[in-house]
Amino acid sequence: MRRRLIQSTLAVVLVVIAVFGVSLVIVETRTISASAQDRVDSEAVRLASIVDSRILGDEQINSKVLRGLVTGDRYAVVRIPGRAAIEVGDKPTGDVISAEENGEEGETVRVEEPRSSVTREVGRTLLIIGAVALLAVIAAVVLAVRQANRLASPLTDLAETAERLGSGDPRPRHKRYGVPELDRVADVLDSSAERIARMLTAERRLAADASHQLRTPLTALSMRLEEITLTDDPDTVKEEATIALTQVERLTDVVERLLTNSRDPRTGSAVSFDLDEVIQQQLAEWRPAYRSAGRAIVSSGKQHLQAVGTPGAVAQVLAALIENSLMHGGGTVALRTRVIGNQAVIEVTDEGPGVPADLGARIFERAISGRNSTGIGLAVARDLAEADAGRLEMLQAQPPVFGLFLSRTPLKKSAGDEGERTVR
Repeated sequence: MRRRLIQSTLAVVLVVIAVFGVSLVIVETRTISASAQDRVDSEAVRLASIVDSRILGDEQINSKVLRGLVTGDRYAVVRIPGRAAIEVGDKPTGDVISAEENGEEGETVRVEEPRSSVTREVGRTLLIIGAVALLAVIAAVVLAVRQANRLASPLTDLAETAERLGSGDPRPRHKRYGVPELDRVADVLDSSAERIARMLTAERRLAADASHQLRTPLTALSMRLEEITLTDDPDTVKEEATIALTQVERLTDVVERLLTNSRDPRTGSAVSFDLDEVIQQQLAEWRPAYRSAGRAIVSSGKQHLQAVGTPGAVAQVLAALIENSLMHGGGTVALRTRVIGNQAVIEVTDEGPGVPADLGARIFERAISGRNSTGIGLAVARDLAEADAGRLEMLQAQPPVFGLFLSRTPLKKSAGDEGERTVR
């Protein structure tokens, strides 16, 4: 591309020089020739006038007197009737420029000048024009090289950017070149790089979230299956199989929820549901793990609360909080439901040391953990809560109290609906 730009620019300059240069040479040659002829004519008139004045004054007229009156390398011949011709200067050979003038006393004055003087002057003019043309060509080449580099270098950069995008490096360069068309291409490539970066981030985030969110259901499911293999009681097998099927359904819901959030976290499927069902399902799922750890998990608070959200997402949030208490907390874990205004609140607390002061509100950031864990669970839980137009907050650090706030659907009051419950 550089070569084509340079060649095209140089071709245009050469055509312009050829057209205007030839025209200028022709005009200057004619002008110089006409000027030389005018000088010779003027010289002939001047000599004729001088000879007239000397004849009228009866003064001496010879070659010695006239020699100082003929300028340059011109040759003059003065013919006076009745006298011999008077020659001044050396007679030129070859082509000459001549002029002849008749005086008032009958004399004739002829002046000649070698045409070589015109040729020399035309040569000097051609040399000047050639030098200017050469400078114009050099300037055109320099400008063409600069312009070619200005256009070709950005294209090389853009090609490298596209190649980096294809090789998996989506960092935008945010480099502009001062050429609107190239800057437009750079804008598109940077926008594509940002979209690719977001997609890669979402994919990595999906992989991390899936690894974290599926670990607990799979562990609980494996525990149920182990209990089935270790018992011969048909009733126990049926009970455990039923729970296992429930956990499989929850596992399927987790996967669907993760895929949905990876495409668009705003596309929730919020419905009105009974919080008691979700809480009881979580208690049944986590109780074996707490029993194995020698700890207890209980629930209390308002009964028959209706909330607006996605049951599967709420279950995942509660599972993240319960697992967090199992790994980092201590003592009994308590789930308590209550009402604040038009919101239903599920509080999860334990008797452990709580959240370190240096973490504070950063506990919900990804990769932030007080111990050797992934630091993903609470971040995913908060995202799930916000996707359902709810929120997840740390209400108290020591002892730890986390609150899940959901929009509430009011129900008609019935006997026992507003009572407290305590389930172990």
